[in-house]
Amino acid sequence: MALIDPHSYTDSTQPLTTHISLNLYFDFSSSIIHASSILTLSKPHTGPLSLDTRSLNIISILDPQTLTPLSFQLSPQIDPIKGQNLIVILSNQSRFLIKYTTSPSSSALQWLSPPQTFNKNLPFVYTQCQAIHARSIFPCQDTPGARILYSAKLNVPRQLSAVMGARHIERRPPVGNECEMACEDVIWCAEGRMVEDFVMEQSIPPYLFAFAVGEIAYKEVGPRTWVYAESVPSVLEVAAREFAGTEEMIRQGEKLFGPYEWDRFDLLVLPPSFPYGGMENPKMVFLTPTVIRGDASGGQVVAHELAHSWTGNLITNKNNEHFWLNEGYTTYAERRIVEAVQGEERAALNAGIGWRGLNKDVERFKDNLECTKLKNKQEGVDPDDVYSQVPYEKGYQFLWRIERQIGRPAFDDFTKKYIATFKFQSIDTETFLNFLKANVPGIEKEIDLDLWTEGTGIPPDACEPVSNIYVKILELANDFKFGRVPSEEEAADWQGQEWELYLENLPKSSEPSQVTFLDKRYRLAESKDYEVKVAFLELAISSGCKEYYGEVEKTLKEVGRMRYLRLLYKALAQVTGNDEAKILAKRLFAEARDSYHPIAQGVVESILSKHLS
Repeated sequence: MALIDPHSYTDSTQPLTTHISLNLYFDFSSSIIHASSILTLSKPHTGPLSLDTRSLNIISILDPQTLTPLSFQLSPQIDPIKGQNLIVILSNQSRFLIKYTTSPSSSALQWLSPPQTFNKNLPFVYTQCQAIHARSIFPCQDTPGARILYSAKLNVPRQLSAVMGARHIERRPPVGNECEMACEDVIWCAEGRMVEDFVMEQSIPPYLFAFAVGEIAYKEVGPRTWVYAESVPSVLEVAAREFAGTEEMIRQGEKLFGPYEWDRFDLLVLPPSFPYGGMENPKMVFLTPTVIRGDASGGQVVAHELAHSWTGNLITNKNNEHFWLNEGYTTYAERRIVEAVQGEERAALNAGIGWRGLNKDVERFKDNLECTKLKNKQEGVDPDDVYSQVPYEKGYQFLWRIERQIGRPAFDDFTKKYIATFKFQSIDTETFLNFLKANVPGIEKEIDLDLWTEGTGIPPDACEPVSNIYVKILELANDFKFGRVPSEEEAADWQGQEWELYLENLPKSSEPSQVTFLDKRYRLAESKDYEVKVAFLELAISSGCKEYYGEVEKTLKEVGRMRYLRLLYKALAQVTGNDEAKILAKRLFAEARDSYHPIAQGVVESILSKHLS
């Protein structure tokens, strides 16, 4: 095999899939999707074709015209990262039909019972396919290097509705001629069911495949944006207010990076178990409810997901070893949008928080320096295990370094040309560097490009962001070492980001009485901004403030965002000389585990295994 991706069985000697047509029947009673898919290849193929699968039950593979069975086999070995290789034997064919079912253990799906939802009334299911989890929903070449178009028919209970990162065609009753392409295990045209038809007409990598099914309502907030959420008025109304400025961000993004190519930019606020801050699915961004803070500051997460519309969705990393091309460029683009909409001080504050995060994660990987490179080797590595701020913030620093060298106008021209040249393509670091050197002659003489992309740690010409508020907050954080907390006058205008930066720069372990005093003055443990709340609770845990364990327990049971789980479980597990904290970590995970997304479950299990074994 000539593999193109360390996380995929995709073989470069075989044609890539160009289109997938899906029929999905949702069985909430068993947490299973009964499914069929027709895969169309770029050209006819004779011989074996490899597809990625994980936890799928393959029933049959057929010629879609004649329904003649085709030979196939699943690799007997289940790779813990890649899953199983599904090998289909073709004879000068470019299309084939697979009938299969998903598993309740699908790593891309979280099935929520009614008590786990906002409305407590009906079940809910949603996807999270990044980085390599699409293969647990449908067999595919699950690599960013294989971009696809798709159509999908979602057969759901009548009282539920479906949304997708795709164009919605219609909602209708099932029709009889769909049955022969559906899985035989279900009655596709049963009473009490509806079909939602979708089509995706712009090519995407499989990790951007996305849907949600539940009791979902929407509210228009702009000409290109509806906000979706469970049909709980308090959630939907608050979300709509938080994201009311979305259209202005889209317009600023178009000024900076060129036309918005995806038609719609809708936002779906998911239940609290969603493991990320946001997921940039084209046409339908998924968001955690923790970004709704009541002061429109959650719009910065939206700015990041919007920026992906150009850097990540239009131009994608070829595989996860080049992940910085997605996230580094998007972090840069996000801050340019924030600067245009909210001003230089806010963007600089954002960059300052990122600088702190970069330094923390470089320290975190001091025993695995490969993870501090922009371009790194990931053979045998689960991308979920090495997820960090390095590709985001070191990538941002690299691009900002280029901007400082050639000037912002020239770098803006370069970025627009880069996006226009490679849109709807998946590329690697070498392609980016070659394009950079061709369009900025002599840049390699001014900046050590190899050091930035293949060197470990933070290069010496990286630059800590500077702004008046940033410097002031660092001074106040330094004063904490000497027993001083900010006065109410000094913190009067602080919003979530100011507090986040302040807390991130306090000593990891501080005098408990001082931590308690800080909270009594500013009520940080009760903050509605989870970035502030979790940063404070992390400080309280590491400082031995056991009186906050109740708030820690409440937080870990009501929120499933991986960033917060990672910080709090790790803080509990690493407290020295405190068995109570370690016992608490084990108990909380045992009690809350089923409310977490499968990806988040794996992350917490890894933390506890490493620190409590």
